[in-house]
Amino acid sequence: MKTKPSRIPARARRPRAILWAAAGVATLGFLVALECVARGYGLPGPITHHAREVVFAPDSGPLLYAGLALSMVVLTWRQRLVAAGAAIGIDVAFFLVRWAAGAEMNFGNGALWVVLGIAVVAVTRRTGAERLLLLKGAGLGLLLVAGHKTGDTWLLITSKTRPTVLDPYVALADHALGDPSWLAGRIVEATEPIGPFLLHLVYGQLPLAAALVGLYQLRHVAVERRFPAHHLVRTFLVIGLLGPAVYMVFPVVGPVYAYGADGGAWAVGHLWPDTLPSIGAPQPIPFDGITPRNCMPSLHTAWAVTLFVHTRKGSRAMRWAGTFWLVATLSATLGFGYHYGVDLVAGVVFALTVEAAMRSLAHGWDRSATWLVAHGTVVFTVLLVAYRRLPQEMAAYPWAYGPLLLLAMASVVHGYLRTTARWGTTAAPEPHREPQPPQPRPEPV
Repeated sequence: MKTKPSRIPARARRPRAILWAAAGVATLGFLVALECVARGYGLPGPITHHAREVVFAPDSGPLLYAGLALSMVVLTWRQRLVAAGAAIGIDVAFFLVRWAAGAEMNFGNGALWVVLGIAVVAVTRRTGAERLLLLKGAGLGLLLVAGHKTGDTWLLITSKTRPTVLDPYVALADHALGDPSWLAGRIVEATEPIGPFLLHLVYGQLPLAAALVGLYQLRHVAVERRFPAHHLVRTFLVIGLLGPAVYMVFPVVGPVYAYGADGGAWAVGHLWPDTLPSIGAPQPIPFDGITPRNCMPSLHTAWAVTLFVHTRKGSRAMRWAGTFWLVATLSATLGFGYHYGVDLVAGVVFALTVEAAMRSLAHGWDRSATWLVAHGTVVFTVLLVAYRRLPQEMAAYPWAYGPLLLLAMASVVHGYLRTTARWGTTAAPEPHREPQPPQPRPEPV
């Protein structure tokens, strides 16, 4: 007897398709807006940077190959070997042409060409779910690179549009935590040259570490033919998208620039990390139009916290690696004078709030998810207001405000752990699968 085909799957897929389309349009509009702003300052924006790397020497070859690696999670092993070989072959060809022409040398064009090729094959040679899977893979790789370009443009905008910085306010508020950047700076100086070398290596390769963890989480995509409901790369990209917007509201350059030798003539004094600055009534101070105002919150801290969270369910080696990267990143952000201690507190709250929102999209929004995200947002806002409006009080009463800052951060950590643990005890909904046609029964012998 024939059965009528069910229309429920089509209806279930429609809202998800609308959501993906809306996200794509919003992302494209955001990139176009950043491109226009950058052009207004006479500099290329993220779209131009991305497009020129199809032919010209890329800025970051490892990042492009990390994007290719993420795109290849949707391919079979044979297809991965073909894609990797094609990328290397194209890069060799570019290398020879540039060498002969005496042009700038770098690699990574081949990786970008292959990622774009995956998208072209998806549109021209595949249909249905297989096309969607390939497009998601290519989009993931392109978004990783585009996110990096977008961050660079954001930093440019902060330096051009914010002529003054709020470092005196943050430096005063940091007294509540005991000025950890000055202490960490002296410790790092005492461990030269090995300590700074290792911390620079960890600090600079955080995107590569995120790509490796993302590959670990997405290792079964080619077999299951679907992406997991939630993975690290999603949160990593959203943090990089939203964080720089806060830089525009709270521009800070960091102690090594505002109070150290790296600030040059714009620095208040060359005090960091040996001498604490004497600050009376804090006032915004003018600074150059080159240094990014990228301290509040500390996005390196936010990314490292997210990396740590996503390695908790991995292998023992993965868990140890996540712990090491978190500790080393926090040490580097303070020890190199890139951030104040209060930046790190705000970065932890920001990271867990974004992670909670992204995890809620996969789990399903409920009352606990709403309260968790709302609580993190309120705490983050209160921290920024306190740093701006109460820095003198925080410096005068560190025994009161220091514990309050840590308790506020701990409340978000506790709320995240409690809520996600409750979600873990709830059975996750089964992913939708396409209905399979009935198989004919074998004929009896």
